[in-house]
Amino acid sequence: MALTTITARVDAKDKASFDTFCSNVGLNTSTAINLFVKAVLRENRIPFEITQTPDPFFSESNMAYVKKSVQELKAGKGTVHELIEVDDE
Repeated sequence: MALTTITARVDAKDKASFDTFCSNVGLNTSTAINLFVKAVLRENRIPFEITQTPDPFFSESNMAYVKKSVQELKAGKGTVHELIEVDDE
């Protein structure tokens, strides 16, 4: 069987944690990835559930807060502030 290489970019901290996990369970990273590939091919799907975590901005409580704030602004109870831009870390 011919072998080939898969290259993927991951966060350095995630890779280090993954390498440590694999080592702790007696695998190397390559073997763990091969297990994943074989499971995908055997099951013809991603072998675990993938879900989207709801955006907390659109939670019921936050939307109520936003609506209340908009009503207060429309009633003249707001304060104008300059936009302050912050660099992402």
